[in-house]
Amino acid sequence: MDFYVIIPAHDESRNIGSVIDKTKMFATAGNIVVVDDGSRDGTAAEAARHGVTVLRHTINLGKGGALKTGCLYAYKKGAEALVFMDSDGQHDPEDIPRIIQALQGNDIVFTYRERKTAVMPLVKKIGNTFIDAAMRLLFNINVTDTQCGYKAMTRAAYEKLKLASNDYGIESEIVAKTGKYRLKFTQLPIKTVYADRYKGTTVFDGVSIVLKLLWWKIAR
Repeated sequence: MDFYVIIPAHDESRNIGSVIDKTKMFATAGNIVVVDDGSRDGTAAEAARHGVTVLRHTINLGKGGALKTGCLYAYKKGAEALVFMDSDGQHDPEDIPRIIQALQGNDIVFTYRERKTAVMPLVKKIGNTFIDAAMRLLFNINVTDTQCGYKAMTRAAYEKLKLASNDYGIESEIVAKTGKYRLKFTQLPIKTVYADRYKGTTVFDGVSIVLKLLWWKIAR
């Protein structure tokens, strides 16, 4: 399966080089796409120095916007599958072969952070638990960790999802539409390290996500 790894990045010049080097052990360098989402710290230059494709936003659009840019590029290149991975070192590229193998016979592979190994900040834990419950109620889909950004999908699944979110709501949109369109999925446990306690979704992001879940429920 010819897969592309999409890595959205914002102000990650300290981490992006090591993330890329580790990823190149499990994916072709030409199929690794870093989307610099309006960084001000030289993220794009550092990524380019490591020999992968770099796409740039002149302004910060958000994680969803960066993922959509990377997906569209890979799709036009003929990618048969897309792997989403964070740029801050939270996700271990060593899991890529497991994820691709699990994608065989499925539309999407979700991963979930093992609670024993991931010391999740309290605000994230409470928010994620609430969103997970809302997802089960509204879309009848039981995904262990809806907000985990490490996942993969087939080309056909990408075509069906028609992703729209520009912000962190992209994670919930993928899960919600997977349930709504009844796509076939599986889940894998991963180890995750939190390098920055304050990075990621906020309380306001959580409220926005729940409101969007209601919209995705009633919208066509």
